[in-house]
Amino acid sequence: MKNNNELQDKHEFLFDSINYKILLIGIVVIALGFILMSGGGSNDPNVFNEDVFSFRRIRLAPTTVLIGFGITIYSIFKKSK
Repeated sequence: MKNNNELQDKHEFLFDSINYKILLIGIVVIALGFILMSGGGSNDPNVFNEDVFSFRRIRLAPTTVLIGFGITIYSIFKKSK
């Protein structure tokens, strides 16, 4: 009976600590991508701001977000040792 209680009291995490660290890095990269996408607006609605079509917002930020999603998916599928 004692052995069964010991098994019930032991709580295990779903992933190892390295998986959580990689997951946190992926979330930070995703947040960085969304920060890179922000801005580019205009104070006057009658004036068009060309910054909306900058390299940073069109290519760099979405690529950064996709890389972040790739990192988080890798952290989920990484096998524990």
